[in-house]
Amino acid sequence: MDREEMLPTEREWLIMDAVWDSGDQPTSAEILSRIDEAAKLDARTERVLLHHLCRKGLLGYVVDEHDSRMYHYYPLRMREECLREKSRDFVDTYFQGNSGGAVAALLKSAQFTDEQLKELEAILKARKDGEGK
Repeated sequence: MDREEMLPTEREWLIMDAVWDSGDQPTSAEILSRIDEAAKLDARTERVLLHHLCRKGLLGYVVDEHDSRMYHYYPLRMREECLREKSRDFVDTYFQGNSGGAVAALLKSAQFTDEQLKELEAILKARKDGEGK
């Protein structure tokens, strides 16, 4: 599989979020209950997505010690790692690898609060000063 095939799709990201946010090893029923109603995932679709995430190496599972039909899922890759890779893939796909162009486009099109602007300025200053590379 190439890098893009190893990243979660939008629908898979919903499941990953539920697992990351659980702080535990949720079952598929617990994951489904955490996913927003707007996602409209049924149990069958969720099982297919869980299978894909396991195949991609993003999730692992253990069989419940009391019920062999129940699996408990856990992340094999952390949210921050997946965000970095998704961001890199976005820049590569839509901006031909030009990170500056991607950032400039986002800055021009987004609305920011004063607090968010201060946070962005701090990030830029840290990068300029050689930190956070």
